[in-house]
Amino acid sequence: MIKNNGSIFKLIRMKVVSLFSGCGGLDLGFRNAGFEIIYANDNDSAVWETYKKNHGMEIDTRCIKGIVANSLPDAEGFIGGPPCQSWSLGGKLEGFNDERGLLFLEYIRILREKKPLFFVAENVPGIMSKRNEKEFKKILSELKRIGYRVNPKLVDARDYGVPQVRKRVIIIGYRKDIKKKIIFPKATHVKELNELAVKKGLKKWVTLEEIIRDLPEATPAKEKNYANLSLKVANHEYLNGGFSYIYMSRNRRKTWNEQSYTIQASGRQAPLHPDSPKMKFVDKDMWVFEKSEGTPRRLSVRECARIQTFPDDFIFNYKSVNDGYRMVGNAVPIKLAEAIANKIKTDFKNMGY
Repeated sequence: MIKNNGSIFKLIRMKVVSLFSGCGGLDLGFRNAGFEIIYANDNDSAVWETYKKNHGMEIDTRCIKGIVANSLPDAEGFIGGPPCQSWSLGGKLEGFNDERGLLFLEYIRILREKKPLFFVAENVPGIMSKRNEKEFKKILSELKRIGYRVNPKLVDARDYGVPQVRKRVIIIGYRKDIKKKIIFPKATHVKELNELAVKKGLKKWVTLEEIIRDLPEATPAKEKNYANLSLKVANHEYLNGGFSYIYMSRNRRKTWNEQSYTIQASGRQAPLHPDSPKMKFVDKDMWVFEKSEGTPRRLSVRECARIQTFPDDFIFNYKSVNDGYRMVGNAVPIKLAEAIANKIKTDFKNMGY
């Protein structure tokens, strides 16, 4: 307790449980906003060491299907990104016909039994696609049935200071007894500045120039794409190997004054570094590298991490460089997570929590 001008204020850090935590991008955003992460869960062994070293806590390694909800700690909020492959437009769009798609229902099961004040769920745009419309409506209906008001929205990470073309579906839910309308945080960045935007204190979308230009030349991964044991800049190494016909089916290069293409959970699909040769369209689903100086290379793991707005002191632990890309690409961008967390914190603070 502290006193201020004769009044007493209670200092409370709202507690949060993290599910499908990955390396903890969403968690870091909430921590930055002042929440306390008290529990995390993910059964992907590739993320365990990274989570532990960067968040200072052990991660529960069990599959969520085997977790009894009452064994989890009580918390004001639950956050997580159930696996998105089943809903991805780049995948088979199998939804609930895929075992991974059913994990969203496990998330709902936990929410039903724990009844936190709020929850946040993140997923790919494909979950709102026409193909998945029936399943998505079922998800929202079930969330409402178990006692939540929900607001799903397709957000553009660029609007929150993330230098990347990355659109994601965010579902925010407040328990029905919480008398507060769910409103998403206002954008802090816009594509072009005008007089009105300047008056509102908005900034231009962040560019690759601003976020990765200062990094030294990256190091190629070791043979068979194993990680280098020592680097001057942690994780500043890139995947070796050729570019498949799938990779060459579209442009993968952005210039320094643009935002990166989406950082995916695959080293093979990592965008090109801006200094790579330009790509030229030659036919449907067919691009080639223009003849110019330089050799095309993918962005390094650290460059991808910066584009996802991870700080440089967040170190990714892996033996295979592709695992580094996978952790980074699966994460929620920190700046986006932080914007959502700050809006939720403000809502609950205004209600006296």
